[in-house]
Amino acid sequence: MPAHRLFFGLEVPGPVAEQLLQVPAPIAGAQWQAREQLHLTLAFLGEVGEPRLPLACTLARQLRHQRFDLRVQGLGCFGPADNPKILWAGVTPEDTLRQLQHRLATQLADYGFELERRAFKPHITLSRFHPPAGTVSPLLELYRNAVFGVMAVNHFALFESSAGTRGGSVYTVVERFELQHERSG
Repeated sequence: MPAHRLFFGLEVPGPVAEQLLQVPAPIAGAQWQAREQLHLTLAFLGEVGEPRLPLACTLARQLRHQRFDLRVQGLGCFGPADNPKILWAGVTPEDTLRQLQHRLATQLADYGFELERRAFKPHITLSRFHPPAGTVSPLLELYRNAVFGVMAVNHFALFESSAGTRGGSVYTVVERFELQHERSG
């Protein structure tokens, strides 16, 4: 039975993506993400068999969470700045996003989905690095306080990841899940 490599995440809207795509600079080992690869991962499911795919979608449809906004701001990296693994853009505020992520991850785990064990660090990957990697220190300094725009988080999506050409992954939206409007009164 075929398996799907799946993750839940947020799509990056066009205007924010266009600002993020201004960051790439010539750095040794950098594999910059293309427009269609930009996203913010909420929960990585890994390989999921065909029979479990409908359950993942049902659980996501049942999730209740209010809509919110995220400011995409500043750059950071995983690994040391002079030998980075990943260069990323940060988001703020993180509290509401962390609540959404926690609710989703808890619901999935309660139904037997195995999720990554590392702590959730909200970010949008801009580049992955292959050794030997050049330094990103000048970019971190240049974009320390940069605001790339605001993302209105009205929904989240289930993505399927597949191998693309030239080593990059292709992310296809399987389904989008709407968040609730704020109640008034």
